[in-house]
Amino acid sequence: MSLFSIFASAILPIVLIATVGVVLGRLKDVEPGPLNTAVVYVLAPSLVLHSLMASTLSGGTLLKLAAAIAAFTIGMAAIVEIAGRLIGVGTSTLSALVLVSTFPNAGNYGIPVSDFAFGETGRSVAVLYVAVQSVLMFTIGVYVASRGGGSAGLGALRRVFRIPLIYAVAAGLLARTLDIVPPLDSTAMETLSLVGDASIPVMLLILGIQLANTNFGAALPEIGVAAAGKMVLAPALAIGIALLVGFDQPEVARTYVLESSMPAAVTPLVLLIEFADDVEVGGVSAPEFVSTVVAVTTLLSVPLLTLLISVLQSGALV
Repeated sequence: MSLFSIFASAILPIVLIATVGVVLGRLKDVEPGPLNTAVVYVLAPSLVLHSLMASTLSGGTLLKLAAAIAAFTIGMAAIVEIAGRLIGVGTSTLSALVLVSTFPNAGNYGIPVSDFAFGETGRSVAVLYVAVQSVLMFTIGVYVASRGGGSAGLGALRRVFRIPLIYAVAAGLLARTLDIVPPLDSTAMETLSLVGDASIPVMLLILGIQLANTNFGAALPEIGVAAAGKMVLAPALAIGIALLVGFDQPEVARTYVLESSMPAAVTPLVLLIEFADDVEVGGVSAPEFVSTVVAVTTLLSVPLLTLLISVLQSGALV
């Protein structure tokens, strides 16, 4: 398949829907908060629950995938932390760099791309990636963000138990373990599918609205470092972990690498606003720095992910 065909089938639909979100965000005073609430509490959990129950992935594959996601998160955080300390980066700046480099936009961006690139398997892998990353985001991520702001912030770790995604994963795995998954053509499963499918376009609209409100003028040298780490180091690390884990299904490994290679996530922005809003990175606030990295890496991801999908689909890497 040519690069143009891959772009047209896997990336262009994402770009078009996100562009609608950008235009909407520019023309109307649209707050992404209510939309995000609907995704977090209703749409995404439905997508996760349906995908896990309908997935043909084995229990062993799911455990391998969860371990690989944890290994990637801890590995990226450790590499950036060590590199930053070696070159003498301050704690506050280092915390922001760790957050934007470690956590990919596996949800709003990753789920649609994985779905278009690798079909049902891609979607199943992507939703599990989001669920596992949510736990890591509100544990490791909260610690890193609060460290940058000079506080412990351990009380916020309770948030992980308020994330519906976690309970959707538990319910899906329990249903599979007890073999009580309803038939795919049943009313319950079709309803879950309908609600879950709605999450993909809504996620992309949210992404576009967030990009419309991003300050692109906060160009800093640190942004280049973060973008390089996110778009170059992350895929390399993910490929190494995928080969080490040894997934039985090639498409699972390829989707895992693709998800790990997504641009910077928006959630670290939320964490920094709460725990390190007054921290500066190279002359601008940490939230402004993260917003710019999200925008830059999202734009860079369009050609880079097109190329990566081409290589992954060829089977040249995993």
